[in-house]
Amino acid sequence: MIQQHTAPYAALVLRLALGLMFLAHGLLKVVVFTVPGTVQFFESVGFPGALAYVTIAAELGAGVLLIAGFATRWVALATLPLLLGAAWVHLPNGWVFSAQGGGWEYPVFLAAAALVQFLLGDGAYALSARRALPSVARAV
Repeated sequence: MIQQHTAPYAALVLRLALGLMFLAHGLLKVVVFTVPGTVQFFESVGFPGALAYVTIAAELGAGVLLIAGFATRWVALATLPLLLGAAWVHLPNGWVFSAQGGGWEYPVFLAAAALVQFLLGDGAYALSARRALPSVARAV
């Protein structure tokens, strides 16, 4: 049973955690790996180098939008291709993300978390009005 009085705060915590994670990963690609290094990595795993720019922009944009709580459902849903793409890249490394090259379980978990965020919606303290889909808490 969903606790209707705490569900908005659970969605808020998830939204903030996902938003911070996306900001951190986008900034990691810019500050630590550098944009040219990220482009080179994308090309080394078979993706077009231009996709690195799209990924960086998407991660930074999704991070800001999720933290603000703007269009939360759709932003979370839009991150699924990024996360599943990351899982695909790390699949050959095994399931432990601490393995050489990182494993697949972390991006798969984040994809599941993004899907849960899509289902939950904005949560508390969001800028968006809840108009796209009914809240799971209200539907139950």
